[in-house]
Amino acid sequence: MKKHLQFLFFVALLYSQINLSQSNSGIYFPISDAERNQKCTYFTNAFNQKPKEVRFSIVKEGNQLFLSTNDKDWFAAVFKNSGDGVAIDVVSKSIYDCNKDFEDSQIKGTLLQPVFAQQLLRGFKKSANSINFQTLVGSIPKELQNDELEFNILFLNNKTLCRYQTIYNLESFPWDLLDMGVYLDSLTYKDKKINTSDKFVTKYKTLKFVIPFEKNKYEYLSEDIKPLYDSLKLTDFTIKTINIKAYSSIEGSLERNIELQEKRAKSIVKSLQSFQQPNITTQISSSENWVEFLNDVTKSPYKDLKNLSKIEIKQKVLGNVSSDLEKYLKNHRKAVIILELEKKDKYKNMSKETLVDTFNQLIVNENIEEALVVQNSIFDRLKEENSPELLSKLTVPKQLKFMPILTKNTVFKYLLNVSYAKIVFDELKSLEKLDTKNYQIKYNLAVMKFFIWRYNWEEIKENDFKAEILDLKKYGIKQNLIDRMLVNFHIVKAEKNMKDKKYEAKDESVDFILETYDNFTLSNFDYVSLAQFLTFYANTDEAIDLLEEKVKEITIDEDLLFYYLNLTLIDEYAVASKNYRTIMLNAIEINKKRFCKLFNASNDGGVTFQLLKNKYLKTTYCENCTKN
Repeated sequence: MKKHLQFLFFVALLYSQINLSQSNSGIYFPISDAERNQKCTYFTNAFNQKPKEVRFSIVKEGNQLFLSTNDKDWFAAVFKNSGDGVAIDVVSKSIYDCNKDFEDSQIKGTLLQPVFAQQLLRGFKKSANSINFQTLVGSIPKELQNDELEFNILFLNNKTLCRYQTIYNLESFPWDLLDMGVYLDSLTYKDKKINTSDKFVTKYKTLKFVIPFEKNKYEYLSEDIKPLYDSLKLTDFTIKTINIKAYSSIEGSLERNIELQEKRAKSIVKSLQSFQQPNITTQISSSENWVEFLNDVTKSPYKDLKNLSKIEIKQKVLGNVSSDLEKYLKNHRKAVIILELEKKDKYKNMSKETLVDTFNQLIVNENIEEALVVQNSIFDRLKEENSPELLSKLTVPKQLKFMPILTKNTVFKYLLNVSYAKIVFDELKSLEKLDTKNYQIKYNLAVMKFFIWRYNWEEIKENDFKAEILDLKKYGIKQNLIDRMLVNFHIVKAEKNMKDKKYEAKDESVDFILETYDNFTLSNFDYVSLAQFLTFYANTDEAIDLLEEKVKEITIDEDLLFYYLNLTLIDEYAVASKNYRTIMLNAIEINKKRFCKLFNASNDGGVTFQLLKNKYLKTTYCENCTKN
């Protein structure tokens, strides 16, 4: 089960021209930028020179608040004077209610008493179950304890407010190595999907296509679908799963549109199911096609509709307006269908015991081609059991002619569970002695070595390993696969240099990755994983650039889209752009609940509810996330 990681990002809101009296807990608030710059020169320089890897946040335990950091030594170096310290501004979500006009001010909520250097630094203790240190900085006032709250930080230099920070919580996914695949019959990849358990593909392929819908038609008969089914050339395959994303045009009632789309999708599934005996696992989602409507309406005389709310647009797209826009609307009614195909298995109904006996007899008869077919059937059973135990009953002599079977038996253990990587590595080294130039063994060995190196299972010499990766080209491995490995090499190298606080060396690895990832194809999982890697090392702009083009697609992966939103919601310039509302409405249509959760408190799974001070975000949130 994968765990979500929480990374905290910070935006400094530096105030000027606002004069609050010194009675605010003894804090002096500069009356101008010039005065603040004069009084805060040392402190400002210290923050400007702060390594980007130094992180801090406010942690709530019961009603107590703690300043948490991964580097208490940095605070000790900066907070030198007795008047240096922090104060917490306790902010309630109620000030951003949809029926209220938000009035920005320097202190948004209730200001707690400051905690100064001596008490702050003396209080740092290692936090439980964490590598961070934390120190007590205050308690939540009793009258606010039942509110949805966030906690902003005032940084004080000689009791003068020099920096005010809002904490943004970016919920992100655990980044991983890009999937390099391993060789079985051919290069085989784990089918990695965020928030789901890993599986792998040995006999599947995926097809994706679009079926347009006629207006008001929802019943699709077998004869309607037969030409499509025949075109797929499924002689050797059956449909294992079908995922349908059905889109309606935006005119008419939401309820009617969703009902129509679900009927259409179910009708397509029923027609496809009629052509095969095995049941098809089905996933259907339905939504209105706001993304393509907002993109296309700008090309029409009704481009001003884009500035209206969804309710207002629906009220306008009637009668003649609807007729005029039909040339666009007809293209918005469709189903995007993804089929996962499984190669037909003639041994599917054979018991495990009979499969093993059949396989062993084929080996005795040296019928290697058919033994490979039976071996795949055995692998399917092992996937269901998630155990390699059955492999021990397969009798295969360690001879060169049986190398394809021996290699598959060994590598399959890794596909079941990465924890077998060291065992697989040792077995492959033994097989390599039989076939010293086998490119598949060379490649698979390099894949296993990544996990041995990353998890410190044994010492790996970095330069030697890099040379091994580059040498794969001599054995016929394609350059794009080598480049993918080199990116992973620098992902691990950056991770190790980060732990050793070798920040310059870490940045060199990040630069290499940025220069190289365009050399090969990325899956959706790879995009998010690589973006998460860049974000973790404070290369947020590069992570945004990586995802920018992908988020414009209506069929975008949900996790990729929401990761992009997490990265950009705090950017007021991005949010004000013409296309950003389209991106947000796409997210709402894909998963409304998840979108609305972004505006929860930062310590309750949201980015921050303080995003609602932005008028564009507040308008979209109030239109879609509150009950009318």
